[in-house]
Amino acid sequence: MKKSPVRLFLIAFTAILSCCSLLEVNAAENSVKGNGTPLNHETTAIPNPNNQIGQIVCISDIHLGIDDSYAECNKNRQPLVRFLNEVRQSPAVRELVIAGDLIDEWFIPAEVNTFNGGNQRNFVTALAHNNQPVINAFQQIINERRIKVTYLPGNHDLLITAGDVQSILPGITQARDVQGLGSYSPLGHPEIVIEHGHRYNFFCAPDPYSNQAIAKGSILPPGYFFTRIATQSVKEGKQGPGGILPIIPPGSKTLLMYEYWKQWHQLMTAFPIKAGLNDKIIKTGIDGYTLNYSINDLVPFQLKPRLIDVRLFKGIATEKAWDDRQKHNRVAVPISARNAITMADSNTETDSQAITQYFTNPASDKRIVIFGHTHDAKIIPFQKEKKNDKEANKIYANSGTWIDSKVDNNNIPIMTFVVVTPGKSGISAESVTLYRYLPDGTITQLATETLTSVKK
Repeated sequence: MKKSPVRLFLIAFTAILSCCSLLEVNAAENSVKGNGTPLNHETTAIPNPNNQIGQIVCISDIHLGIDDSYAECNKNRQPLVRFLNEVRQSPAVRELVIAGDLIDEWFIPAEVNTFNGGNQRNFVTALAHNNQPVINAFQQIINERRIKVTYLPGNHDLLITAGDVQSILPGITQARDVQGLGSYSPLGHPEIVIEHGHRYNFFCAPDPYSNQAIAKGSILPPGYFFTRIATQSVKEGKQGPGGILPIIPPGSKTLLMYEYWKQWHQLMTAFPIKAGLNDKIIKTGIDGYTLNYSINDLVPFQLKPRLIDVRLFKGIATEKAWDDRQKHNRVAVPISARNAITMADSNTETDSQAITQYFTNPASDKRIVIFGHTHDAKIIPFQKEKKNDKEANKIYANSGTWIDSKVDNNNIPIMTFVVVTPGKSGISAESVTLYRYLPDGTITQLATETLTSVKK
């Protein structure tokens, strides 16, 4: 059966709206590789197939929230604590990397005052208190100083400063390059790079140019407002809409602003809210914003044929504006604005950027790339040396998510993590393996690839 456009949109936008879910993944489902073949590798400890020390464990997209009534990670917190204790006790693990979206400052209903009269540090402190067992488990690993714990930001925590993170996890290492972004190569492994993946997404990458007259110094991209509205819709049970968005006619399709409008129109169709289009329901008080905003403040509108305007993020949908953002965000290989806008809801586009930015980029020497962001856990080998060789020249992995539920039609697993294991003594190779942690503590292998001829 052909999926409806709205359903496809819901699936693809899990990177931004991951917990706007009507379906929960069955915790007892069989773990499968990309070809659907069940794998029978199960254990209750961090796997170490080569019996080697120096493993690097990567997790991402935990999405700890401040209020359990709408937070993305509730029932999975206790399994996460057990998992972190197993990491801490594993003699083989050398480093634990948190690849973004540890803290969620986006998935908050539009009508909620995020800081409630306080500030961001108060928010982070309260969020840590709401998730204290998880914070304690991370802190115990940090305090023992045997395993290095490294954090880098995602889009849902791109405003969270290094000081904020240190205030709740003192002693943690952080990897940052631009505000709201970070990439990281573990010590002794220049061939590996880990980042969240939102650097390449039009709606999620930091935007230090739009709305500066309204919110000086702001870097929030439009995806932040997407998420606030969608969270409100889910909280209300999708009982809207409170108004009907005007349709921009096909004659404007040559304009990038039309493509930007189309993304907004799809969102508001999928996630309607009861408020009217002009109701100032979106409370801010964050990142320099002080006013409340309506849907009509965010969705583009047509003034006359081939002239589309917008109140917030005015001028964002141009090649120059996107090029400026990419330069600021240190994107190595530029992406066209048209592709960035039209492919923003594609998980596979995020995956492909790992190849574009690191594997086919002649200026890059990276051979293992690990992203998060999409919540779609996977491993993709790149450029195998021989046609039937199981060993890959380069490997891309996505570490998935630890949220409670996902929108999906394919039983995409949750509570996943990636382990990079050094090769056996005398063999220059590394394995990259994707695992799933089940609620009973069982760890199931989902996929694995081996990297050949590791550069030293």
